Amino acid sequence: MPDVGEGLTEAEILKWYVQPGDTVTDGQVVIEVETAKAAVELPIPFDGTVHELLFPEGTTVDVGQVIISVNVGGEAAPAAPAAPVAEAAPAAAPAAVEDDEPKGRQPVLVGYGVAASSTKRRPRKGAGSPAPAQTAPAAAPAPVAVSVPEQLNGHAPVADRPLAKPPVRKLAKDLGVDLATVTPTGPDGIITREDVHAAAAPVAAPAPAPVAPAPAPAPVPAPAAVPVAAVASDARETRVPIKGVRKATAAAMVGSAFTAPHVTEFVTFDITRTMKLVEELKSDKDMAGLRVNPLLLIAKAVLVAVKRNPEINAAWDEAAQEIVLKHYVNLGIAAATPRGLIVPNIKDAHAQTLPELSKSLSELVATAREGKTTPAAMQGGTFTITNVGVFGVDTGTPILNPGESAILAVGAIKLQPWVHKGKVKPRQVTTLALSFDHRLVDGELGSKFLADIAAVLEQPKRLITWA
Repeated sequence: MPDVGEGLTEAEILKWYVQPGDTVTDGQVVIEVETAKAAVELPIPFDGTVHELLFPEGTTVDVGQVIISVNVGGEAAPAAPAAPVAEAAPAAAPAAVEDDEPKGRQPVLVGYGVAASSTKRRPRKGAGSPAPAQTAPAAAPAPVAVSVPEQLNGHAPVADRPLAKPPVRKLAKDLGVDLATVTPTGPDGIITREDVHAAAAPVAAPAPAPVAPAPAPAPVPAPAAVPVAAVASDARETRVPIKGVRKATAAAMVGSAFTAPHVTEFVTFDITRTMKLVEELKSDKDMAGLRVNPLLLIAKAVLVAVKRNPEINAAWDEAAQEIVLKHYVNLGIAAATPRGLIVPNIKDAHAQTLPELSKSLSELVATAREGKTTPAAMQGGTFTITNVGVFGVDTGTPILNPGESAILAVGAIKLQPWVHKGKVKPRQVTTLALSFDHRLVDGELGSKFLADIAAVLEQPKRLITWA
């Protein structure tokens, strides 16, 4: 499993596109995996015949573990592929490496490169010349003889230092577990993931009550668990593993909720004129072939309001103790997908015309629904819009997307009695909710920003006069 960067330490195997005995070529996509960021396809960097798939679909694999072995036909140069066969035991996966590393293409996730440091392996102590690829199956028992220093990526153990792989150390850090207090059950005294979870269990047991509700206020519900729950209709309970995008979303929402002091403000207003403008734009020749809906004009209103209140477009840098003002808007749109809630963003949305913004929105939504959103598309967002109105919900209190200072929830647009020009008339009315980080945004700034969005949508001619 390649090192994908972005702090990711594992990925779930979604689908194998090849089977043992299949012929593969350099660059051929052989597997689809899901990281905490997105589902992506991986190419094979060798020519040869698939010897073995070391993990079945549905397995979560640590970065660095060998997942497939390929017989490259006896060529000595790419000897590294022979190692996977010798590592059929997953526990020893990061250890079994040949003396020579491949000099050619390296396997990477779509959108990522591989730094030299991320793939460089230390040579085995006392190891001889690399074995030819076709003799690799004979090395199957090798993991039994792997030494502890090798399992630590070539570093000798320090006295009193618990033995654990980097992903396990990260897991322990995330769960607040001191590895020195964990009883190892792995080979040669290695601490495993199960050991860390077992050590964390007594502390974590009471946690679900306050923590579990945190993802609930998330802007858009993710329907992934619904089909699973529906399968066992006669069961009283169904347990769904938390992994991939859903796991990352839950962690991000909890982190956001308990790190940034949230404040939420609401405004209810008459959006009738904007709705009329939407209908007019649908028949405009300059918008021919483009999707025009209320979200498009709401997004444009947000961009106008950001221009009038630039301090809202910022981030809090805890490490540097600085407020980072962003002079660009990467506009995030929360989207519910089969794999969970994701927030891809439109890069430099502030510089786009209305037709360009419409095209970007359409492409973003279509890509998300197909499950093809790339990790890069979800990085670097500065402001997020979530449209809960599509579910008939009036409004909500959205949780900030980590690293951003504000998020806007758009409620349902409904025909309601409204005082218009001194008389009660049926008008199209909606409610907007703005949650913001009170470390960055005070009440005055947040109120002015929200009021400006409502003012633009109430009188859409301001899209011209205020722009």
